[in-house]
Amino acid sequence: MFGRRRKRGRHSANRGTAQPEVEFDGVEEAEEGPFDESLAPDDGLNRLDLGSIRLPVPDGAQLQVEMDPAGAVRAVHLLTTVGQLTVSAFAAPKSDRLWPDVSSEMIAQFKADGFRILRENGEWGEEIAARNNEVHLRVVGVDGPRWMLRGIAAAPTEELGLRATEALYALVRDTVVVRGEQAMPVRTPLPIELPEAIARHVQAQQEA
Repeated sequence: MFGRRRKRGRHSANRGTAQPEVEFDGVEEAEEGPFDESLAPDDGLNRLDLGSIRLPVPDGAQLQVEMDPAGAVRAVHLLTTVGQLTVSAFAAPKSDRLWPDVSSEMIAQFKADGFRILRENGEWGEEIAARNNEVHLRVVGVDGPRWMLRGIAAAPTEELGLRATEALYALVRDTVVVRGEQAMPVRTPLPIELPEAIARHVQAQQEA
């Protein structure tokens, strides 16, 4: 379930939310992503290499790096004219789906925070639309081979929220996930590594 495929093996997942167990052990030709590194297309698209994910940064987008107190990169946000886009990857089981559990937990947290919630069935299964008086959110999740990709679009108005959602879809479709072979507990965020030039810029800002 990590891209539309021209060929399907016996272990590949169908779309939607009706597949309780999925094992990803084949290499198949994918038309649309997000892509596992093993299926990354040679499409000439310029992607920002962040270690565990490679993002096709939209034209005009600004990069915002979120650091944790220990100095590690917590998240990278793309600030666009229509809203903020955030894509994150997490370690997941080999033979089960993580997004259904994560989405249920996020919905519960959104409701506790006073958001109005709408569940919709989208390109990669169930999506979350959440809104309050200040922000319109769209959250998508994709289960891949030993990883889960989560994308969030945030915008201040409904109109911009619709445009930010489309921008998020485009971003997720062309993202490449580099899971690596190391063992990780399920739900561990895959480490983000900043390119050297960006890392120097962030360090300079912190020291200013």
